[in-house]
Amino acid sequence: MRHGAIESIVEAVGNTPVVRLRSIERDCPGVELWLKLEYANPGGSVKDRPALQMIQDALADGRLTKDKILIDATSGNTGVAYSLFGAALGIEVHLVMPLNVSKARKDITQAFGTKLIYSDPMEGSDGAIRHVRDLVAREPDRYFYPDQYSNPSNPRAHYLGTGREILEQLGDRITHFATGLGTSGTMMGTTRRLKEHDRPIRCVAFEPNDALHGLEGLKHMASSLVPAIYDATLPDEIIGLPTEEGWDMADRVAREEGLHIGHSAGANVYGALQIAKTLDTGCVVTIACDRGDRYFAPMRWEKKYVW
Repeated sequence: MRHGAIESIVEAVGNTPVVRLRSIERDCPGVELWLKLEYANPGGSVKDRPALQMIQDALADGRLTKDKILIDATSGNTGVAYSLFGAALGIEVHLVMPLNVSKARKDITQAFGTKLIYSDPMEGSDGAIRHVRDLVAREPDRYFYPDQYSNPSNPRAHYLGTGREILEQLGDRITHFATGLGTSGTMMGTTRRLKEHDRPIRCVAFEPNDALHGLEGLKHMASSLVPAIYDATLPDEIIGLPTEEGWDMADRVAREEGLHIGHSAGANVYGALQIAKTLDTGCVVTIACDRGDRYFAPMRWEKKYVW
């Protein structure tokens, strides 16, 4: 998040702040809890980083040209980022997403001129992936398909950006990094960068603890199409998190910290707190993937909905 004059909105991506969760820290005395506010990116989520990296890398090597349509499957936030940067760079964008993705993200992507193609809501993000692959297979010359689940530019964005920034912001204080698994790009890229630090940093991955969960954007790997960029050997530990606690923590962070975060971010904070409770001293950092206002549409009874 840069201040001052910039030539294009794409220059506003990255350099997001980290904020200390002093109220939540009361539950883990002696341990610092920090939250990196990725919703401070111009598109409102962590997905701005990989979306921009995938577009820029493809423009640089010729895979993407102005006469091709960028198409991908998305649960919402990457789609917002594609739409934003597509509009800024003059690239047509089509998105395949489950019909039950939050109304806010449908509205936001369409505001940028993006065409939405809906897949079966009961098939979740995997259904959207299968659908977009079918479309591209039928007309390969019409589309550029970045495939966020398989594109090495996804984790590369976090290696170059997120991980580097965390080290610059917290330096030798950080002992643990933890975040949820969706495409897995944030976890993979950030972890690779943090593992190059001269002092050990324990990196923990979170996933929903049930295939039928309500943490939109996160993947229960055992029951999902596993992203090609995912390396299960890279995290030091993988922990399953419950939907209910993720939703409740998002509410608590809003009430006690003044940070209105989404449910996957709430799950991240809940998981980070569980790690912190096992420590006498330390510094645990996690990710606020997006803001809570992208989740106003679902009602309370949808906590167990199949996303």
